[in-house]
Amino acid sequence: MAAIDPSVYADSVAHYAAWAAARLEAPLEYVHVLDRHPEAATVADYSGNLELGAREKLLQDLASVDEQRGKLAQERGRLLLQKAVGISVGLHGVPAESRMRHGSLVDTLTELEEDVRLFVLGKRGEHADFATGHLGGQLERVVRAVHRPLLVASREFAEVSRVLIAFDGSPTSRKGIGMVAASPLFRGLDVHVVMAADTSDQASTHMAWAMDELRHAGFQPTSAIVPGVAEQVIGSYVKEQSIDMLVMGAYGHSRIRQLIVGSTTTTMLRTCRIPVLLLR
Repeated sequence: MAAIDPSVYADSVAHYAAWAAARLEAPLEYVHVLDRHPEAATVADYSGNLELGAREKLLQDLASVDEQRGKLAQERGRLLLQKAVGISVGLHGVPAESRMRHGSLVDTLTELEEDVRLFVLGKRGEHADFATGHLGGQLERVVRAVHRPLLVASREFAEVSRVLIAFDGSPTSRKGIGMVAASPLFRGLDVHVVMAADTSDQASTHMAWAMDELRHAGFQPTSAIVPGVAEQVIGSYVKEQSIDMLVMGAYGHSRIRQLIVGSTTTTMLRTCRIPVLLLR
């Protein structure tokens, strides 16, 4: 399921969703959520300062403006979904359904996730401040709320042939290796596994396990143990090896924003110019 909005990521989301659906041989659905964003400009209501007749007229005008705005939003959503389905069918040969919902994006995705194998979203939505380089607030809320893998699309779509798995030997990252090994999404791709750690017997043992798991699944993986801070090690490796997609574990479900900002996951989402697949 791919969430489409009027941001610059819309086409990329449509492409990556179709790419994933084709490899997974899974049904694809695009969803657009009509939500009243607090960031959007609204028409000021001065009706309390007017005489009765003028106030009623103004209230009618305001209601008419809201109605028109709602109709335009629905038409824009219809066109966005129509274009996404066109990309999927016309450029990837993947049939797709679409739906429009009212409410919040987070509530919509959590309500529908029982039947979803993979979510696809853009890194930033239409109201995100691109100048700051921060992630869209909607994305952070979705990552904390959903329990399915989430593919965060980059601004431009590119065919995926080389994948990097960020690995640290923890139970969570071992589970991620197992998910990659078992998923048809990665079948036939060039898989790299990187640990940001000093060379040690423990790090080597963890990496040997990961290599064995992937080889048993039919991959011919490349491994690297690189000393340094995880964010810098991963970022440098992505650039030097021309990686097309980063795979890593998602951060936890804490609602306290301070516990998320500054984490490796957030940093990589914010700075990487390639899609990031977050595993749960």
